[in-house]
Amino acid sequence: MKTLVLATANPNKVAELLPPLKEQGYSVKLQTEFFSEQVDEDGLSFVENALKKARYASAKTGLPAIADDSGLQVAFLGGKPGIYSARYAQTGQNSQPDEQANVQKLLAELGNLPVKQRQATYICAVAFVAHAKDETPILGFGTWQGDILNAPRTSHGIGYDAIFWLPSELKTASEVPLARKLQVSHRAQAMAQVLQQLKGRGAL
Repeated sequence: MKTLVLATANPNKVAELLPPLKEQGYSVKLQTEFFSEQVDEDGLSFVENALKKARYASAKTGLPAIADDSGLQVAFLGGKPGIYSARYAQTGQNSQPDEQANVQKLLAELGNLPVKQRQATYICAVAFVAHAKDETPILGFGTWQGDILNAPRTSHGIGYDAIFWLPSELKTASEVPLARKLQVSHRAQAMAQVLQQLKGRGAL
């Protein structure tokens, strides 16, 4: 059984990323078993941030590592909040990310725009490195199309899930059961691509 570290401390991400790894026979360690500090997500793309987190976790643990970076792009806002999704409403370097504030800022910017101008895409990049200086990392990329509602439908979910309406599911992302998310979400798509490439390399 191969062992790797999952480079996230977010329990919602763990819930989505852990099952497919275990299904493929990996013994998965969480980064919280080794270190608590967060990596600065200062890359210019989701891929760069995911890769940076994976390399950092591998360097700290000496294990292969897998990480994701995800966010929301709203077409009307020119792709915002994008890679800044988790800290969209952050006012200073020392302030903490606030998901509720992020949601409220986005809703205020969209105001009462009609549905056709509230189209959005959830983006996820997943990166796998065999070691910290891996020159041939494995990358996966997934998208999930939806619309931004005028107000949250639930009080739970990760990020913008409570306002992200999925016409294909007739639910917000916060209402989609985990079992379904593991099949269709942006994160599931990106992870599936990585696992397929690992299989092609004989690493599964």
